[in-house]
Amino acid sequence: MAVTKTNLNSESQKHVKTNEFVLYLLGVFFYTTMTGMVGGNRNAYLVNVLRLPESQTSLFNFLTAVIPFVLNFFIVMYIDGRRMGKGGKFRPIAMLVAVPMAIVMMLSFWAPKGLSGTILMIYVVTLAVLWAVFCTFGNSINMIANVMTPNLKERDQVLSFRSISSAIGNSAPVVIVLVVGLIWNKDNPELIEAVTGTSIRSVEGLQYIISAALCSVVGVITVLLGMKVVRERTVYTAEKKNPLAGFVDIVKNKYAWTIIISEFLKSFRGVSTFMEAFIAAAVLGDISKKILFVLPVGIGTAVGMLVINFLLKKFDARQLYIASGIYSLCANCMAFGVGYAYFKTGTAILQIVFIVFLFLIGLQFGASNLLPSMFQADVLETIELKTGKRFDASFPFVIGVGTLISGTIASVLAPLILYGEGSIIGYIQPTDLVPTPVQSFDTKVTLLFFYTIVHGIMMFLAGVPFFFYKLTGKTKEDVHRQVLEMRGQSK
Repeated sequence: MAVTKTNLNSESQKHVKTNEFVLYLLGVFFYTTMTGMVGGNRNAYLVNVLRLPESQTSLFNFLTAVIPFVLNFFIVMYIDGRRMGKGGKFRPIAMLVAVPMAIVMMLSFWAPKGLSGTILMIYVVTLAVLWAVFCTFGNSINMIANVMTPNLKERDQVLSFRSISSAIGNSAPVVIVLVVGLIWNKDNPELIEAVTGTSIRSVEGLQYIISAALCSVVGVITVLLGMKVVRERTVYTAEKKNPLAGFVDIVKNKYAWTIIISEFLKSFRGVSTFMEAFIAAAVLGDISKKILFVLPVGIGTAVGMLVINFLLKKFDARQLYIASGIYSLCANCMAFGVGYAYFKTGTAILQIVFIVFLFLIGLQFGASNLLPSMFQADVLETIELKTGKRFDASFPFVIGVGTLISGTIASVLAPLILYGEGSIIGYIQPTDLVPTPVQSFDTKVTLLFFYTIVHGIMMFLAGVPFFFYKLTGKTKEDVHRQVLEMRGQSK
């Protein structure tokens, strides 16, 4: 029993030092700033700057979903199959990938002069595939939160603050793009061509590449600094197992299926997130003013995470996730009603109320960003208890099978819904002669519908599978205690 007592003592001890905790969160923040820069602006870059037709944008979204998925199948097996060295299992990967990620991110917003047609398509798809591959390796920085401490409460705290840091970092590029846009507030083709080496005739292209450069420099420095001090304390088995067997173990776990189905449904909201930059351009007349949409949502997300952290003391994660889905549907429907009235009348008070509702929508993101990481950490322990092996990389990949299907459908349909002949929304692309085209009332309303109501429906549906999820409360604590005992016996 000596081993068991030692491991149970580790459950009650604090392991993560303050400087380690702070620098880790800082690294996560700026890593997510890099991924948020691409995720939040690449679609607008393709449509508004490179001006790809809707068919090419849909093809781009399809290829950049399917090709990385195939490559990731082998990458996650490599990550989970790595032995834990002196530097840990995930830290070395996060450190090695930081610089290549930064380079590819900048290239993602830069196209050599003269590229067009098929050659341009090959160029942007190649960069997007490289970016996706590097993000799979780079996601190791998030996996570290699962293994920094054997203390369950401390682990959940690290996961909570990591999620908060990620959410805020994901919104940071919006501020950066806005500031750059304010500096270059007039079209200056000669300056743009001198800085970017392209013939893009809009300030938007310059905004993106300068913003990407800033995110990449700061991102590399902070990620490397955070990874230098962080420590992995979870003990891994040294036994070599067939990595393919891990996928089987995951799909046989009933709790895993709750998350797989939920994330599958949630990923259909990609249609809504695709519209974010374009509704900002349609309503506000400038892509850089997207911050007026994103900032209230981002603040709501941060507040929502703090609220969820507080509510976790009184309710379990399952209850909160189901409730957040119902709340999301209600808040988004009301936001659509207020937004419609504002577009119709132009009343200033309705604009303020609409911004308030964007904040209220953001509160739900607190649950959808924070709680899934906790669910996954708990499910990983049930699998570890049964198999003796952790699948920190393989489990997200299996979840990704479902999100690949729903996310690809969403990303392929979104451009066809947004613009081009026969589109539902009828968004007008910028041209050299008309860099900021005026969008019709119907276009604005339909954009708002996809941005709000469709999102609310998907988040409501994502909560439904958790009616069947029972890994909470005492069951969760018992699983964690048994895992600690098993790790101690394997030493």
